[in-house]
Amino acid sequence: MKLQRQDPAYKIGKVLTLVGPVLLIIGVLTSCFKVIEAGEVGVKSLFGKVDKDILSSGLNFVNPLVEITTFDVKTQNYTMSGIHDEGTKAGDDAIRILSADGLEVVIDLSVLFRVQATQAPSILQQIGVDYVDKIVRPIARTAIRDNAVYYDAVALYSTKRDEFQNRIYKYIDKSFTSRGLQLEQLLVRNITLPASVKTTIESKINAEQDAQKMTFVLQKEKQEAERKRVEAQGIADYQRILSTGLSDKQLQYEMIKAQKEIATSPNAKVIIMGNTKGTPVMINGN
Repeated sequence: MKLQRQDPAYKIGKVLTLVGPVLLIIGVLTSCFKVIEAGEVGVKSLFGKVDKDILSSGLNFVNPLVEITTFDVKTQNYTMSGIHDEGTKAGDDAIRILSADGLEVVIDLSVLFRVQATQAPSILQQIGVDYVDKIVRPIARTAIRDNAVYYDAVALYSTKRDEFQNRIYKYIDKSFTSRGLQLEQLLVRNITLPASVKTTIESKINAEQDAQKMTFVLQKEKQEAERKRVEAQGIADYQRILSTGLSDKQLQYEMIKAQKEIATSPNAKVIIMGNTKGTPVMINGN
């Protein structure tokens, strides 16, 4: 049955005939442009073959048939913590290891890393987009366990903590670099010891503080005793000098000095009566 020009179906078909190609052209042109967000790169793949050239952030013109996979190249944080909802995975995700002395130590760790932009095609081809679960998490946990066995629990908690962190940093950095990732920072956030060991350490620290306090007290008492000894020696010397007696000339000299000081005082006028052999009489003239 042939449609008449006045038939609505005929009119719709005519419109589609005219508009259809236009819409198709617009769709093809639109699919040729791909926007990559800031801090990301795009990796092209066509029928399973990965292109080594990456798409940088901004507007890119691409083959409409290729598939674009984006990778975040900003700094990412992966945290494993024993505190609920603090780590990347919910629940207790801390790392439990055995130290050199056979004690269980619980460690919280944060790994700061980023994807090397130029290595994004290699990551997509060899690892996939789930590189965090396949690379970051297992390598970090393995590094902790493999290197903690060289340290005693107390050393990990105190004196060897920085050394331990530097050691696992080198281990993880080497593994990440070979897989297209860059380690930026590694943070050993918490090291939790068994309760019995922690109590022993706290007791030792308290004992050391008490010993330091006692050393200070004894040093202070020793200084005070030395001061008193010097003071007593001075008194003894003074009394010894007095016991030997003073000559008349010494007494006369001391008397003249005292009289001079009184006479030159602006606050008093003094009249001295008597001879040098007797005791002088001093009368205040004010």
